[in-house]
Amino acid sequence: MKSGINIQDASTMSAKFLEQYSAEETIRKYTRETAGHGISYLLDHEYGKIYMEAIEKYVPESSQKTGIRLWEFGCGGGMNLLHLVSLLQRQGKKVDFGCGTDFSGALVEAAGIEAHRYLTGDQINKVRFTVARNEDHIEEGATGMGVDKNELLGSFDLVFGVNTIRYSHRLNNVERCVEGIWKLLREGGVCIIIDMNCKFPAFRSRFRDRLTKEQQATYLPTLDEYARPFSSGSFEILKKENFCWIPHSAGSALTTVMKTLTPMLNALAHGSAMRSLVISRKIEQRRP
Repeated sequence: MKSGINIQDASTMSAKFLEQYSAEETIRKYTRETAGHGISYLLDHEYGKIYMEAIEKYVPESSQKTGIRLWEFGCGGGMNLLHLVSLLQRQGKKVDFGCGTDFSGALVEAAGIEAHRYLTGDQINKVRFTVARNEDHIEEGATGMGVDKNELLGSFDLVFGVNTIRYSHRLNNVERCVEGIWKLLREGGVCIIIDMNCKFPAFRSRFRDRLTKEQQATYLPTLDEYARPFSSGSFEILKKENFCWIPHSAGSALTTVMKTLTPMLNALAHGSAMRSLVISRKIEQRRP
C-alpha cells in the first residue's frame, strides 16, 4: 500500500471523489435501470449467489426467523442492497432492516428513488439510505437516521461493500472503516467485500496511472491488502479469492461472451479476474 498521504491531500482527494460521485453520469452508472446489463446479470447470479450463500451458512436460524439485518456501506445508488432485500423476500426469508450509506448525497437521494421503484410497500418501510462516509458510517449513519448509535452496535448480521473499500485504502483510513464494520456486526456476523483486482490488466485506472502524478487517487490494493485489515485480529477470513470476468457496464452481447469464456479464463488466469472477494466473520473476542 502506498503511504505518506497527508491530511490536506486526503481532503483534496475526498473532494474530488465527491465531485465525481455526484455527477449525473455517475448516478446513471450506479442505479439499476441505467447501470448496464452486466451488473444486472451479476446481481442475479454471481453477486446474488455470494450473498445468499453467506446468509445461509453464517446467519443463525434465529435471525432468519426474527428478521435479518443488513448494512451496505458505499452503497451508491443502492443496487446491491435493494436487490438483496427483494431476493430474500422472494425466498421467504424475513428482513428486519436494511441500511445503505454513501458519502454522496446525490447517490443516496437516487437510492431512495430506486427503493420506491423496485421494492414493495412493506419492503420500503424496512430500508433506509443516508449520507455517511465509510470511515464514519456509524456516527454519521446514526445521525442521518435520527437514532442513537448504540441502537446500531452489534446488531447486524451482514455488512457488505461493493467497489468502495478501495477508496478507504487510497485515503489511508481503511482501519477506521473496518473498525466500524466490526462494531456494527453481531458476534459471528459476516462482512463481504467485493472490489477491483489490481491484477486485472484492462482497468482504465491503469492507463490513468501512466498519465497522472496522482497515482494514490487511482491506487488498487492487492487481494492480500484487501484482506489484511480484517485478518489483523478482529475477523476470521472465510474466503479470499479473485473472481468475475463480466464488467458492470457490459451490454447483453459482451455479458454472454464473457459468461461463455469464464470457465476457460478461470482455468488459465484465475488470479487476474476482474474482482477481489473477501468474506470474513467477526470473532467473539479480539486476538491480542
